[in-house]
Amino acid sequence: MGGGVLLCTFDMDKKKLALLGLFGSLIWLSVFYFPDDKLNLVFCDVGQGDAVLITKGFDQILIDGGPDDKVLTCLSENMPFWDKKIEIVALTHPEADHLSGLLAVLDKYEVDFFLTGPEGDSSAKFAELSSKLKDQSSKLTRRNPYEGEKIKLGEITLETLWPEREWVANKISNSERVLGASTSGHLNDFSLVFLLSFRNKKVLLMGDADSRVQDKILSAVGGSQLAVSGVDILKFPHHGSKTGMTEEFLETISPKEAVISVGKNSYGHPTKEALDLLEKFGVLIRRTDLEGEIRYSF
Repeated sequence: MGGGVLLCTFDMDKKKLALLGLFGSLIWLSVFYFPDDKLNLVFCDVGQGDAVLITKGFDQILIDGGPDDKVLTCLSENMPFWDKKIEIVALTHPEADHLSGLLAVLDKYEVDFFLTGPEGDSSAKFAELSSKLKDQSSKLTRRNPYEGEKIKLGEITLETLWPEREWVANKISNSERVLGASTSGHLNDFSLVFLLSFRNKKVLLMGDADSRVQDKILSAVGGSQLAVSGVDILKFPHHGSKTGMTEEFLETISPKEAVISVGKNSYGHPTKEALDLLEKFGVLIRRTDLEGEIRYSF
């Protein structure tokens, strides 16, 4: 009988030790995943598409979601495993290579603010996104930011450089159906463009706003062109397409580095024209198709 009591005590001790070990492991995991005080900028490797994750402390901003749910891997590897909320999600424009992954994100994460342009699309993916946003309207706030508007998240400032409100209004008056419906214009023209500022660093996130509207962007920012000059990092628009950037625009913003988010494709991205232009101005070129995920910490 004594042996039985001793056996029971030994089993109980093993359970306590196991619980203590599990508790200790959780503490070490928490310390390991505890965010630092830096801003971490991640250009996710999502193939032929865009997804940019910005983290600072326990706050996150996700701009675009790529062409499929591969973005979830990027989020899980760059966010604490217990953090299931993203403060701001932005869709620059409703094309599949930017939109599709956000469907999975909305299923897996709680979102506070969802930013998107006023234009829509007739695709099934856009209809699904609109349905999800409607279903979650009690939990998230949806906004259409315009040129000049600033969003603050702690020390992070996200300033919208495009689209310009009057330009969009003119598109509406010209019967280009927008505001949640399809548009006969180029969706890229409506792409949200953000200037990310953090301490002394500037990052220009162009979405797919290419040479068709870059002169308009410079006109819209007007006297604020100094704010967009000398950016540290440029997210090159439209995956390095031939018409991705004008020489005037590149000369004005004068970036140190450019990241091209691109994967296997039939379009020839990134094109020789885009690469040659960046090289002409001495811009360091980085590519997700060659490097995979690209990270910066400030």
